[in-house]
Amino acid sequence: MNEFFNHLAGEFELPLQNPVLVFSLILLIILMAPILLKRLNIPGIIGLIISGVIIGPYGFNLLENNFAIKLFSTIGLLYIMFIAGLELDLNEFKTHKNKSLVFGFLTFIIPIMVGFPVCYYLLGYDFNASFLTASMFATHTLVAYPIVSKLGVAKNQAVAITVGGTILTDTAVLIILAVIIGNSQGSLDQSFWLRLIISLTIFSAIMFLVMPRIAKWFFRKLESEKHMHYIFVLAVVFFAAFLAEVAGIEPIIGAFVAGLALNPLIPHSSALMNRIEFIGNSLFIPFFLISVGMLVDVSVILSGPMAIIIALTLSVVAIFGKWLAAFFTQKIFKYSGAQRQLIFGLSGAHAAATLAVILVGYNANILDDNILNGTIILILITCVVASFAAEKAAKKIALSEEDEVSVEELKNQSHYNEQILIPVANLAIVESLLDFALIIKDKNSTNPITLLSVVPNNNEAELNILKYRKELEKFIHQGSATESTVNTITTIDHNPASGIARAAKEVMADFVIIGWPQKTGFIDKLFGEKIDSIINNVDKGLALCRFVRPLIEKKKLVFICPPFTEKESGFTTIVQKTFRISQEYSIPVVLYSEERTYEAVQQIMKAFKLNGKLTFKPFNYWEDFLVITKDISPSDLLVFIASRRGSISYAPHLERIPDKFERYLSQNNLIVVYPQENVSGISIDDYENFSPDPINKGIEAIEQIGKGIGSIFKKDREKE
Repeated sequence: MNEFFNHLAGEFELPLQNPVLVFSLILLIILMAPILLKRLNIPGIIGLIISGVIIGPYGFNLLENNFAIKLFSTIGLLYIMFIAGLELDLNEFKTHKNKSLVFGFLTFIIPIMVGFPVCYYLLGYDFNASFLTASMFATHTLVAYPIVSKLGVAKNQAVAITVGGTILTDTAVLIILAVIIGNSQGSLDQSFWLRLIISLTIFSAIMFLVMPRIAKWFFRKLESEKHMHYIFVLAVVFFAAFLAEVAGIEPIIGAFVAGLALNPLIPHSSALMNRIEFIGNSLFIPFFLISVGMLVDVSVILSGPMAIIIALTLSVVAIFGKWLAAFFTQKIFKYSGAQRQLIFGLSGAHAAATLAVILVGYNANILDDNILNGTIILILITCVVASFAAEKAAKKIALSEEDEVSVEELKNQSHYNEQILIPVANLAIVESLLDFALIIKDKNSTNPITLLSVVPNNNEAELNILKYRKELEKFIHQGSATESTVNTITTIDHNPASGIARAAKEVMADFVIIGWPQKTGFIDKLFGEKIDSIINNVDKGLALCRFVRPLIEKKKLVFICPPFTEKESGFTTIVQKTFRISQEYSIPVVLYSEERTYEAVQQIMKAFKLNGKLTFKPFNYWEDFLVITKDISPSDLLVFIASRRGSISYAPHLERIPDKFERYLSQNNLIVVYPQENVSGISIDDYENFSPDPINKGIEAIEQIGKGIGSIFKKDREKE
């Protein structure tokens, strides 16, 4: 018995050495700290750091900074910088790049100009320590962004330029970090600058030219091996960190650049992005924050007034510098006071990059314990101040914005519970259709995506129902990977088209996505009875999708809008979803349309605050559609708005455009969208025998005769 108690006592001897017990303690902290501080409206990041202080060697000495802690800490630090680069909205940056450049410059230079004299003259540190600490003031972490997003003002221009400025200021500070490290080692000569420029050039070429091509090839070749995608991304991150170290710069720069390089290839709504964020936010990043707290020496802070003075001075300088940058940005761009406060709230928090800079400086013996501990206090103070400031400003903006929403917008906003239906005919393309649905689905919708299979009503109907139901259930996990719900429906009908139309009504689908029909001879089969029946009977938004290559292989999105499509009731929804695709894949939109359609698109972009690079190319030669194909490369994604018979934008010559797509652009991913119909409210369901087919076929015959006569006269004129 004594041996048992002695063994038990040995296991709990401080600092703890049992790896299972150590890991259990850390997981308990990761679980409980954010929950407890959430009640006080304090960011969870602060609770994790404080927990590290308590359990660290300078606290109750529950854990020591051994190899395992340092390993997980390094992984977490690189992970933070990687996600920072991966989550940046490149379209936002491109749209507001000039304003982002101005704000990025101000939020970089002003804190340095304020911080350097304070550290050098007031606190008495040397040049390297003063300049490195001052550059730390220039960094910021978007700790308050989730608060702003939750309050619905994430698309405000003040938010966009702050996010864009993050790229500039953090990158500049990380470059300065490499220079300061070189200067402290006495190697800041001509050869250092030459070596830095050459190494950065080679490193940038590998990361931005070579690595995206390798990533595209890997994602294409192993498209079905989703778990391998995550392993590949991790390998890229740590390989980039190693390359950066070889190039003479800090590994955190490599991780940040890896995020920027992979940014266009990993959509924010994809399962891969969800896995990256989930594992990082659940384990690696909290581990890093706890390890940061373990570095804080409480005795140094309590040893005398100097440590407290340094901590408070650093905090005041950090807050004042960021407030000045927000103030001058407000004056230059004539923003409101609430927008200034929002900019300050988003840029005032110091966490990820700040910790990275200070830890590197501390490990290089440039900074002392007072600066390290003062920085931890600074992080605690600035995160609290910035979070409260951002929340207050976001609420003020949300309440004060004028309601300029159109009737169409209100109608769309009322359909937050968007329902998407995907009829399944070919199991091989279900995965790509589901990925596409997850990208365009309204993020506010709580409804699941529904997969539908229609089996023929014959002797094998029951067997086929069980077969297809089992096959469709495999795709439920695909939706779960993005925290989206996927439902499956298997039904019996004599005609697949009528089964789809009936199911669309039963689930009250807002948008129906179907795969491009397989060739049965020629494209005329596309608009044969099945597809034609679906188009005519499904009055909601309908998308025919042909994905011949992975969606990440895109240079631009070619958006083709024939005349009067802006008059269709579903046009607004299509524009929104088109720009959502553009945003997710960080690609520009090239619009081919007439002037009035372009103006309508601009109005929708303004009303819904849609961001993205839009290039307008006026086009009026719709009967000679092949002119457009000269400007389209195989890697472009095509979105074409088609029209149903009887709709306001319908024109007979537009019916042959899908045929031309099939013939001349067979290498491109293609989406043909039919807008939602204007529903009059009149139902003819009681007239089951009524069918417009004879009338439609008669009209088609007359049109064909007219075209034939026209071509005869045209040939006669050519002979003359």
